[in-house]
Amino acid sequence: MSERQFDVVVLGAGAAGEVCAGRLGERGLSVAIVEDRLVGGECSFFACMPSKALLRPIELTREARRVPGVTIGAIDAAAVLARRDEVISHLDDARQVPWLDAHKVTLVRGRGKLDGERRVRVGDEVLVARMAVVVATGSSPLVPPIPGLAESRPWTNIEATTATSVPVRLVVLGGGVVGAEMAQAWSELGSQVTLVHRGDRLLEREELFAGEQVAAGLCESGVEIRLRVSATSVARDGDTVTIELDDRSTLEADEVLAAFGRHPTTDDIGLETIGREPGGYLRVDESLCVPGVDWLYAVGDVNGRALLTHMGKYQGRLAADTILGESVTLRSDGARSPRVIFTDPQVGAVGYTLAGALEAGIDARAVDVETGGNAGGSFVGRGAEGTSRLVIDEQRRIVVGATFSGPEIQEALHAATIAVIAEVSLEDLWHAVPSFPTRSELWLRLLEAHERSMVAQP
Repeated sequence: MSERQFDVVVLGAGAAGEVCAGRLGERGLSVAIVEDRLVGGECSFFACMPSKALLRPIELTREARRVPGVTIGAIDAAAVLARRDEVISHLDDARQVPWLDAHKVTLVRGRGKLDGERRVRVGDEVLVARMAVVVATGSSPLVPPIPGLAESRPWTNIEATTATSVPVRLVVLGGGVVGAEMAQAWSELGSQVTLVHRGDRLLEREELFAGEQVAAGLCESGVEIRLRVSATSVARDGDTVTIELDDRSTLEADEVLAAFGRHPTTDDIGLETIGREPGGYLRVDESLCVPGVDWLYAVGDVNGRALLTHMGKYQGRLAADTILGESVTLRSDGARSPRVIFTDPQVGAVGYTLAGALEAGIDARAVDVETGGNAGGSFVGRGAEGTSRLVIDEQRRIVVGATFSGPEIQEALHAATIAVIAEVSLEDLWHAVPSFPTRSELWLRLLEAHERSMVAQP
C-alpha cells in the first residue's frame, strides 16, 4: 500500500470541502481532496441548482401574468428540463475540477475513509495529513422505515431534481423545503401532485404566515395538500405506487417522493479507527474542530449545525483559517442562519422567528408589513401577495430575526442578514435610506410600523 503526505486532507469535495481546501491551497499548504462522486457535491447537481432551475420558469410565468401587456404561453416542460440539464452540466463535473487546480489542490478520486490518526485510505493508497483532516462528507436523503417505502424505489431529492420525464401522478411525503419546492415544480410541469404532511402546516420551522402563503401558492399551482395525515405503508406494483394513509384513505401514483429531511454521511467513513462511534452528526466546537481530536475538523452538513450550502462554505473558510493558526469566531450559525425557500411565493428568513425569540427569553416584538406595499413593490405586478416581518429585541433595540415572503424576495434577505449578524441598531437603520422606487423601501415601512407600535403601546 502506497502513501502520500499532505499538510491537510479533506474528505469530500462538496461546497464546504471545496472552499476549505481552496483556501488552504491558496495560502501555500499542500492539500488533497477526496471524492468518489461529483466534485461540487449535492447542491451543484441534486439540490439547490437544479431545483431553482425547475422553479424559475414558474416565477417568470406568474410575474408575466401579474404585469399587464406581457403575453406568455404555457410552460414547455421539455425545454425546462433541458435548461435544468445545462445548469447541472449534464451531471458532469469537468467544469468544477479546474477550480481545484487553480487553487493548488490535488484531487483524489475514490471512496475515502479514516484509517487512524491523520490518515485517510483511498483504495490501495493512504494519504497522511501532517496537520489536519477535514471531514466534509455532507448528508444523505432520509428514507424512514415506513413499511414498503424503501422497496418501492422512492424518489429522493436526487431523482426529483434530475428526472428526465414528467410523472403523470406524484405523491410527495413531507411538507418541508424539498417537499414544497418539488411539489410546485412538478405540478407546474404537468404532474398531478398530492402533498402529504403529518403536521398542522407547511414549513413548520418558519413563521406561520410563511407556511400559509406557500400553501396557497401550491394550491394555485394545482397541488392537493393533505395535512395532519401520515403514510403507514407503501407498495409498488409495476408502474403504480400505492400509499396507505393513517386516515384509512389510499393514494395511487407513478412516483412517490420521500422528502423527510437528511441524515449525516458518517456511517462508513472510518470513525471507529479513531475511537469514535460511526453514524450521527460529527459534533464540533466553535472552531469547527472535533472535541478531543485536535487534528480533526468537520464542516458542512456532516456536523449538523446548519444544513445549508452557504453555511457549509462559511464553515469551510473558518475551519481553514483555524488550521492556518488564526483565531476565528462563528457568528452566523445554527437554525438561525439565513435561508431561502424558492417556491412562489418565495420565503427568505434569517435569525429568530417570533416564537423562537420568545422561547429564547428575548423581549421580542414582531412588526409586519405587506411585502409589496410600497412603490417599488408595485412593479412586480397586481396581486403579489407577501408579508415582511422584523423580530426586534426591544431591550437592545436591534433586529434579531426577519422573514420575507412574496415573489422574488430572495435578494432582500442579505440586508436583513447584515442587520442581524452585525446587531445594527434601529437608530442606525433609520439612516440606511432605501432608494425610491425600489422594493427595499419595505425596510422603511417596517421601521415606521415599529415606531407606530411603540407609540400605541399602553
